[in-house]
Amino acid sequence: MMMMMMSGFSKNRTWSAFRLLQHGNCNYPICFSYFRNPFFSTSSFKKKPRYAFDKIDEALALFSQMIHTHPRPSIVDFTQLLGTIVRMKHYETAISLFRQMESLGIHPNVYTLSILLNCFCHLGRVGFGFSVLGRMFKLCLQPDTVTFNSLINGLCTGDKVSQAVPLLDDMVREGYQPNLITYSTIVNGLCKIGDTARAIRLLKIMEERGCAPNIITYSTIIDSLCKDKLITEALNLFSKMKGNDILPDVVSYNSLLHAMCNIGQWEEVITLWNEMLANNCKPDVVSYTILVDAACKEGKILEAHDIVERMIQNGVQPNTITYNVLMDGYCCQGKIDEARKVLNSMIIIRGCVPDVYSYNIMVNGLCKYKRVDEAMELFREMSLNGPFPDIVTYTTLINGMSQVGRLLIAEEIFNEMSALGLVPDMITYSSLLSGFCKNGHICKALELFKVMQNSGLKPYIVHYGILIDGLCKIGQLTIAQELFCGLSFKGLQPNVYIYTIMINGLCNAGLTNEAYELFRKMEVDGCLPNSISYNVMIQGFLQTNDISAAAEILPEMVSKGFSADISTATMFVDLLCSDTTGQLIHKIVGNCKLS
Repeated sequence: MMMMMMSGFSKNRTWSAFRLLQHGNCNYPICFSYFRNPFFSTSSFKKKPRYAFDKIDEALALFSQMIHTHPRPSIVDFTQLLGTIVRMKHYETAISLFRQMESLGIHPNVYTLSILLNCFCHLGRVGFGFSVLGRMFKLCLQPDTVTFNSLINGLCTGDKVSQAVPLLDDMVREGYQPNLITYSTIVNGLCKIGDTARAIRLLKIMEERGCAPNIITYSTIIDSLCKDKLITEALNLFSKMKGNDILPDVVSYNSLLHAMCNIGQWEEVITLWNEMLANNCKPDVVSYTILVDAACKEGKILEAHDIVERMIQNGVQPNTITYNVLMDGYCCQGKIDEARKVLNSMIIIRGCVPDVYSYNIMVNGLCKYKRVDEAMELFREMSLNGPFPDIVTYTTLINGMSQVGRLLIAEEIFNEMSALGLVPDMITYSSLLSGFCKNGHICKALELFKVMQNSGLKPYIVHYGILIDGLCKIGQLTIAQELFCGLSFKGLQPNVYIYTIMINGLCNAGLTNEAYELFRKMEVDGCLPNSISYNVMIQGFLQTNDISAAAEILPEMVSKGFSADISTATMFVDLLCSDTTGQLIHKIVGNCKLS
């Protein structure tokens, strides 16, 4: 910790918030009590901006002219120019010009340093911002709340909210007065990291300190509560806000609408919507899109379409997200042609540019219903006219082609994707692996599996499951068992899906005793059999006419709430119709539930 020795003050006085983030040679001691005397303040710089530029080159030209003028303009003029450049968001340029000023012997004032500090914070280099603050103290320049707001904003946007809260406490302790921006910035930061409870506590603190929250502060917390599914608490805060004579805006209404739609509180949604209109708060594109999304998720696609038409009539133009939601709703119901009409209307009628998500929705819908040629046509349209296909587009097409057995095209798409520098992800590999295995190309699947491992991706349990299933289906049981037994050595725990695949493979090979041993072992290993596991095991016994073994686990399956599937039920019916075993089967299933 740094120390400061000034006459009349404690030699070891420190400020805890500034233990962090020291850089360069700026090891300046900090003692805020010393700076309560009014030397200089950033708030004293009240002049309106003199400069306005359309391009940064114009600002740079003026700076060059200023430094070559004799006598040079005052630091006030240079500071105003830097402020203009910062408002243009050219933070790096402002820092570079500041360094040039220093090299020329142009001494900064408190406002110049505040601008520099702000630039560092905007660039995510908050540590350098604190170093500038230390320099201000060394020069006996007094920062104000605006300076600290820059630091707090930098901490919050830089995922260091936990350091922003102590800084606020220290500000108050040292006599500085945080303002609405200070509190709202930290509230926003806390909500972004999911610490809504702390944000609510800060809301109470700011009220106790006489700083009244505004609509933005309230809306931020209401939205966070809604995301946490704490609807009652959100509504209570909403009511409190209105009780404080702060009228809700469309943002706060949208948060509540979205939360209520997600949990299906339709009557409350209607009430809130009517209240919104009664308060002259006009729904925006987000408001309508929330309703469209909710209707689509409920399968009410016609209502969703009507909402879009109504919003257009009310003068609110749907955006790309609105149309994407509507297209996805149509695709989920298998109405692919209607979804395509929406895509076409975006381009031709509405003048709304589809994004990569728009095309991905359509490509996925077409592939899902095995219309892969149309999907491929749309894919080529993207490649030619934009937007450029992404990893999702390629993966969806690979999966679609694999599902219909067009593996050569799937491979070509995979290779094209890799050649373009798009790195296949876990889902991409799963899709192609599954296609190879389902179509009996196990050698290609194993080759692809090695490529995946060599790329640095660690296969998940699902990838091993695909391979084990493919090996079992072509009778390569030994290799399948080796893969299965090696899972634990790779740090992977077989799940019920993997166990069932292996049990099914053993049953199909006529090895029902080994299958039954594995069936019992899975429960010992902490993996409980599900309905599919029981049905696979029973079918295995019935295939080998081991009626007694099937009879032993059938009641067990029923007692656990599982039912025979159609294949198991059919096998039992066939046995019931047999003269030699009919009475036995009738006795076995008399008290069992078949579906």
